[in-house]
Amino acid sequence: MASDRCKERNLNGRHSISIAVLTENQDDVELINSSLRDGGHAAHCHWINNPKHLSETLRDENVELLILNCDNYPDTIRQVGKQKDRFNPEVPVIALQEQADELRIQRAMNNGAVDLVSIGNKDRLQSVVTRELRALRVERALNSTIHSAAEYKKQLKDYMQSSPEAIALVEDGIITDVNESWLKLFRAASNDEVTGLPLMDNFDAESHAAIKGALVAAIAGKWAADEKLVAKSHITGDDSNELHVEFKKFAFENGPCVKVKVAAPDQNSQEPTKLVHDALKRDPTTLFFHRAQLLERVQKRLSRKPSSGMHALAYIKIDKFGDVINKVGILNSDEILGQFAEAVRKRMHPRDVAGRFEGTALLVLLERGNARDAEVWGKQVCEYVRKQTFEVDDRSAQLTCTIGVCAANEVYGTLEEFVAAAVDAYDVGHENGGNTATLNESADEDSKQKEFDQIWVRHLKAALMDNRFRLAQLPIAGLRSDGIEMYDLLVRMLDEQGNSVLPSEFLPAAERSNMMKHIDRWMIKAAIDFCQSNEADRVFVRLSRQSVLDKTTIPWMEQEFEKYDFDCTRLVMQIPERDAAKHIKQTRSIASKLRKMGVGFALEHYGVDCEKFQILDMLKPNYIKVDGELMHSLMTDNETQRNVERIVRAATERDIKSIAERVENANAMAVLFQLGLDYMQGHYVNEPEVVLQDTANRKQTSLADLAAANAN
Repeated sequence: MASDRCKERNLNGRHSISIAVLTENQDDVELINSSLRDGGHAAHCHWINNPKHLSETLRDENVELLILNCDNYPDTIRQVGKQKDRFNPEVPVIALQEQADELRIQRAMNNGAVDLVSIGNKDRLQSVVTRELRALRVERALNSTIHSAAEYKKQLKDYMQSSPEAIALVEDGIITDVNESWLKLFRAASNDEVTGLPLMDNFDAESHAAIKGALVAAIAGKWAADEKLVAKSHITGDDSNELHVEFKKFAFENGPCVKVKVAAPDQNSQEPTKLVHDALKRDPTTLFFHRAQLLERVQKRLSRKPSSGMHALAYIKIDKFGDVINKVGILNSDEILGQFAEAVRKRMHPRDVAGRFEGTALLVLLERGNARDAEVWGKQVCEYVRKQTFEVDDRSAQLTCTIGVCAANEVYGTLEEFVAAAVDAYDVGHENGGNTATLNESADEDSKQKEFDQIWVRHLKAALMDNRFRLAQLPIAGLRSDGIEMYDLLVRMLDEQGNSVLPSEFLPAAERSNMMKHIDRWMIKAAIDFCQSNEADRVFVRLSRQSVLDKTTIPWMEQEFEKYDFDCTRLVMQIPERDAAKHIKQTRSIASKLRKMGVGFALEHYGVDCEKFQILDMLKPNYIKVDGELMHSLMTDNETQRNVERIVRAATERDIKSIAERVENANAMAVLFQLGLDYMQGHYVNEPEVVLQDTANRKQTSLADLAAANAN
């Protein structure tokens, strides 16, 4: 018998079907057996001619199907079903009768059969058996999966309880389970006190947007398993108030959930003497450095170049502080100054250095991409302070402030001159009514600046003729999908010794000396080379204000694209929003002509004036790049989050893709995911990588060549 079953199991490469045939007529067994074999089923039939034998068969055999001849068996469908359910409720019952019309089929199914088939209808019997066997096996596999998931969930729970790290399971933002470490960390008495409540209740409001985004990203499979979010919680009682949070997606029988794991960052104990020594360096009111300590640090920072971008100084004072003293009292004025300093601290980047310079004045050394970024930072601080209410005891005050900003420049030979220039910018803003940030641009007209620019012009011309410019790529990553490979292309320059020169050093000089259009054209040619040797779907190239105003730019581009048979759809030209708004007529003309060629168009550094949506309707860009200066405050400032959300909504309504600039960490990525942006770029995605080491395949471009091209 065993060998016969093995043979049946190998028939047609299928396992044999174990079927109990309930009938008093043995011919029915042969009929069913032959019908199923003809249909490709290797059937092993157990003949049951007496209800007493059914229980034995169900107990001893792995029966997958019952076929009942209702016209030739003592028990009814209901009676067979009750007997079968004691052993295996999953097994389906197929009823047979001489005639099977719609009414009889319905009656049989009401009594517990899965279907009723006419005895002579072999084809339908084969189809019904195939359907029911598939359904039975799927159900068993599902039950097995559910059992495995339940077992896995039990193992996960065991792991959670034994883990020293705080762990919670979260579904749709609601905590469903936590371990003892979580209860201890967040000072909860029991599991019941925590489960059923939003995860957000355990964290400060400034971390909510990032946590929401991380949960959504984890469910969407966009959160790296080893990525940590930095969040704050006052519940833990930790002095640092800072927690590192990990997210991981899990799938259980009731849907996907996220395992949230929290581990406090390592904190090395500090010697009391060191803490005291550090405290002596700081002003007790603002908690910023004392003047001497600040100037020492500023001097050291200025002695070495930043890894990217440039240094800038910001001189900050509260407007009409005398009125504030009259309102809150002289004894409370220091408390207001301390709160004001904390507001400034919240807007600072990690590498910024601040100190109390004199009286109520603060001085901050910034590291930014360019002078405009520093000015934007100042304007954001002014706006943020204006919207805050500063309270002490039962009194409150509304403040405004004025900020003078000055970018580091070769013109300033000493720190004294640099600070004086920032103070001069403050004076201009103060005289104009305050509550503003003013950039000192007087150096641009300085004769000393002109001398430096003449030196830079010689370097730029030599670099163009000696082929010492390089192309760098910065990947643009998809927040919604990774289907399109995109890069932002940047320019780098080597000096005569082969050392890299920062763009913040040579580009301002090129802008002032009318050399930018030459660099733009080098970039466009390099972008063509890059596309021909890489699989990138889109590359973004900047177009300077000079190229926007130059009427020969578009004809030159058309000529280059035709010369190299270039697929224009792979190129996106980007223009800063500020330049586009200043020269809206010329930008509109260029954007229209680019579209006709198939070249994409983007506005970069967009969103400082978040309500300026009219420019989107006028220029119809394919992409907007949300200003990178918004990224730092985005994580903790609800107003900035609402502004960016409005920008994204406006872009989406116009079918414009949004890209976040200068994304530096996982917190920013999580918030951006929550706000609905499409793409991001920055050091969090990847550092810029120099990809074009030489352009030997191109004829070296001389200034005469460029001049001739301009003449055309």
